[in-house]
Amino acid sequence: MSEHESNNAPSHDGDTGEDFRCGTVALLGRPNVGKSTLLNALIGMRLSIVSPKPQTTRHRILGIATSDEGQILYVDTPGLHRGARKAMNRSLNRAARSAMAEVDLGVQVIEAGRFTDEDEAVYDALAAQSVPRLLVVNKVDKLKDKGAMLPFVSKLLEERSFDEVFYVSALKRKGLEAIQQGILSRLPQQPPIFGPDDVTDRSERFLAAELVREQLMLRLEQELPYATTVEIEQFRDREDGVTEVHAVVWVERDGQKAIVIGQGGAQLKAVGSGARRAMERLFDRRVFLRLWVKVREGWVDDETALKRFGYTD
Repeated sequence: MSEHESNNAPSHDGDTGEDFRCGTVALLGRPNVGKSTLLNALIGMRLSIVSPKPQTTRHRILGIATSDEGQILYVDTPGLHRGARKAMNRSLNRAARSAMAEVDLGVQVIEAGRFTDEDEAVYDALAAQSVPRLLVVNKVDKLKDKGAMLPFVSKLLEERSFDEVFYVSALKRKGLEAIQQGILSRLPQQPPIFGPDDVTDRSERFLAAELVREQLMLRLEQELPYATTVEIEQFRDREDGVTEVHAVVWVERDGQKAIVIGQGGAQLKAVGSGARRAMERLFDRRVFLRLWVKVREGWVDDETALKRFGYTD
């Protein structure tokens, strides 16, 4: 299988031999290094939402890639970051750290040519776990001085230990096959956990909320996307074959509500149109989406609200 082909439609019929491998892999890194883009590329479909803004990923997302050789369960985690002052930030860090304790292998994703204090914190957390660890240097296509790559990695490895290093461009789908083989070779030999056609353990209801939130991340300016979350109030398949989705966009203040709605409702309409089209592509059927905007003051620092919105275990 080439790195440009989807690997979520395996050819095997469910009979796995003794060499079949299966295990869980955590994709770890500071915010905005491309973990979600890498997950989507590795499983061959757009599962985890992506935006240019850091901390787009707020939940652990499981992506399943099954081939004749094995089944890899990729866990896309929120980016580990320092200065977690609010309950939301602490929740994201807990989600990322807890993922490390439940996997067979850890993959730290960094940006080519850049290793920050937050990258160091991710490494320290991963090194504390007794699992193999791989380093993925992402965005190699954006590094202008290609000759600086090997010295950069050599210096990085002087005081840090990884089992193997991979150079990729997740956005351009370059170097993926080598990562897959490197991961598979380190997973335990055991039968698959999920079916050959499964791509995630998340429900369509959850994915619908994420697709609305993705549009908010893409369309809203500055800090406003971080004050929003999405709750699905209704998700049903109608007799006419259309899936009807009712969703609430929660914000912290009345002023934010006005911005999300926009003049004459234009902003909310654009968010809804983009999310509906994304749902129809992902679910492969027609979708009727209705959106509302409501205010819950201080929800990002409210443990009760976070639990309601699915951010805590």
